Amino acid sequence: MFNPERGETVVEIGGAPHALRFTLGALAEIERALGAEDPAALAARLKAMRARDLHGVLTAMLRAGGAQAPERLAADAEPASAARAVAACLKANLA
Repeated sequence: MFNPERGETVVEIGGAPHALRFTLGALAEIERALGAEDPAALAARLKAMRARDLHGVLTAMLRAGGAQAPERLAADAEPASAARAVAACLKANLA
C-alpha cells in the first residue's frame, strides 16, 4: 500500500509497483552516492542528474520504500519512468 500523505510515490519496474520514499536515511544515502558535501552541491547534482546519479537516488528511495534488492530494481528500471518517479517523490517531499 502506498501512502501519498507520507510523500510516497510509485515507480513501476518489471510490471510491478514499488514505493519510493524520501527519508532522512535516503537523503544521507543520496548525498553519499552523489558525492555531495553540502546542500548546494546536492541541489546542483539533482538538477543535472546523470544515469549513474539516477541509479543512486532511485536505489536510496526504493530502499526507504521497503523494497527488497533495491540495487537490482534500480538497475532494471526504465530510465525515463524512473526519472519521473524520482522527480515526483522529490516534489512531494520538498515542495
